[in-house]
Amino acid sequence: MGAEHELEEAIEKAHEPFDRVVGATMAIVAAILALVSVLGHRTTTEELLAQQKASDQWAYYQGKSTRRYQSESAADVLRAIPGPAAAAATKKYDANVDRYRGDAEEISSQARELEHESAVKGQHALRFHFAEVFLEVAIVFCSLALLTRRRWFWSAGVVLTLAGVGGALTVFLIR
Repeated sequence: MGAEHELEEAIEKAHEPFDRVVGATMAIVAAILALVSVLGHRTTTEELLAQQKASDQWAYYQGKSTRRYQSESAADVLRAIPGPAAAAATKKYDANVDRYRGDAEEISSQARELEHESAVKGQHALRFHFAEVFLEVAIVFCSLALLTRRRWFWSAGVVLTLAGVGGALTVFLIR
């Protein structure tokens, strides 16, 4: 029994460095996963905020368009009335129409910029979420490596980690 026991201890010691490497890998992957997860959630929030701001701008645009239409209608009615007072009031409403038209163009431009920002943030968030999945599966494979003591599980975990990190880094390619 003594020789068998010593052999078992030698086998366990031979596996210990592997366990430490896999454990360290898991800790690193978990830290990266936490970072990518926070970035994904933050980016999703930024996407929703930009979309809400765009919606607010479109509502403002609609309000300006309604005022422009009302000024156009008032000017049309006043044109039908003869006299200098009606002509002066018509000029006032025509000036309002021009001002509202200019405001509406600026507001719609801002709304489109915010929609674009929201779309870009959405693409970023999606990439972060896919990276999260790769990193979570990498942790699973590393856990399997610890349980089975099979190097190929650990190698698969490392490859999945690299894929997750690569996916997260592609966020910086999208503008």
